[in-house]
Amino acid sequence: MPNYPSAPRHGGFVAGEPSLPPSRGSLSAQQHRGRPSWCPPPAPQEAAARFYPLHALSVANIPNSSRGKTSARSSTAPTPEGLQGRRCKLLEEDSPMAQAGRRQRQRYVTKVGKCQVNLGNIQDKKRFLSDIFTTIVDLKYRWFLFVFMMCYVVTWVVFGFIYFLDAWMRGDVWHQGDPEWQACIENVDGFVSALLLSVESQRTIGYGTRMVTANCAEGVILLIAQSIVGSMIDAMMVGCMFVKISRPKKRAQTLIFSKNCVISLRDEKLCLMFRVGDLRESHMVDAKIRAKLIKSRQTAEGEFIPLEQSELNLGYDTGEDRLFLVEPQIICHVINRHSPFWDMSAESLRREQFEIIIILEGIVEATGMTCQARTSYTEDEILWGYRFEPCMSLEKGAFQVDYSRFEMTFEVQTPAASAKELQELRELEQQEHSTLSLYWDQLVQPCALPGPGQDSLLGMAVPATAPGQDSLLGMAVPATAPAQDSLGMAVPASTAQGGRDEPAQRDCPA
Repeated sequence: MPNYPSAPRHGGFVAGEPSLPPSRGSLSAQQHRGRPSWCPPPAPQEAAARFYPLHALSVANIPNSSRGKTSARSSTAPTPEGLQGRRCKLLEEDSPMAQAGRRQRQRYVTKVGKCQVNLGNIQDKKRFLSDIFTTIVDLKYRWFLFVFMMCYVVTWVVFGFIYFLDAWMRGDVWHQGDPEWQACIENVDGFVSALLLSVESQRTIGYGTRMVTANCAEGVILLIAQSIVGSMIDAMMVGCMFVKISRPKKRAQTLIFSKNCVISLRDEKLCLMFRVGDLRESHMVDAKIRAKLIKSRQTAEGEFIPLEQSELNLGYDTGEDRLFLVEPQIICHVINRHSPFWDMSAESLRREQFEIIIILEGIVEATGMTCQARTSYTEDEILWGYRFEPCMSLEKGAFQVDYSRFEMTFEVQTPAASAKELQELRELEQQEHSTLSLYWDQLVQPCALPGPGQDSLLGMAVPATAPGQDSLLGMAVPATAPAQDSLGMAVPASTAQGGRDEPAQRDCPA
């Protein structure tokens, strides 16, 4: 589509409108593949309308609450051929091959931001023990609670056993109720009582019935050691619990992304866009967003690179990647020469397999911790020829955000060609326009002022000795000219005699 009309058009496409050929493969061949024998092939205009959608108005506030891909001709009554074509399309989408292809699609990052990568065959696992704090915090809650309880239970049991062993070796167990016996640990007559002494000592309960006396030095040392170990366990476990509860990962649950990406024109450039929003009133400080393209490829040397990561520019050079995330914002990636989608059209998009990872980072205003939210978009979650509907309005002196319209999109007129083909078409049009402008400038260029021996209209050289002028064109005519043409123009004598005239000298193009 060389020219992008600003006025709306209704009901189909203009006959004779130029269209760009698909960049890769044939559309008809792809549509016939997997089609039942009784299904008729789609009409050319139907295929064109699929990739050149029309909309009544390319404005944002359109009363359209549906998120489905609604055709511009949906208001007309369906014909039997259209119903048969829709039935064939449904059968193609519900075929076992199509469902198997969708089931086999494995995401690199889920929609909620979880990375689908499992690490295995790690030989040097002692590295995890060197960073025991991070290892405990990264545990799942069921394992974290298990470790939390076992740290206290093990220390209580170990020190209780030591207390019972000391009392048994010194004979305190066998002299219970003897007033003349100087016991090291009073009121310990078994392992259970020694365990209660351990719990009361470490948790500083102090019921007063069981205690360590000054009659033995080892009892005092055991009490000091248990107090120190208990304080260390309290510091580590309480710290791990606090960090795990207040992790900024939970703050990322209130950062939302749109379910789909859209591709449409913005400022006459093809752009990939998605929407991001924050549900909390406490804002993210210094929020930054970036995007990665995950795609496998094979090099020219035959090397296969699985899941290669390439950067998508979201405005890093202009600072547009730094967000003031107060209201939902539409993030735009301009598809230019440096974009990996430079030569990707609407048709080739359906045959590609890639994944776009979106990473939003910022500082939580309440805690000062860095938060990261992630999501991903696969190729089947990109809508070509759509735009997001606005979700903000002015009510009672403030801007109101309607998150029920956060996911809504509407269809706009978008060429199905790639950005590379559109750029080449624009350059060709500019070249043709410049050629026509140059030719027109030569046509309307003002003539040079005639000299003393030139014609005032055509600038033809006239002999200086011409005594007369032509009555019609005012051209100088030699007095001795024996012949004139039908317009009264002077004819040189050499021409009248059958000789060859010299070429005319003109300042303006013919």
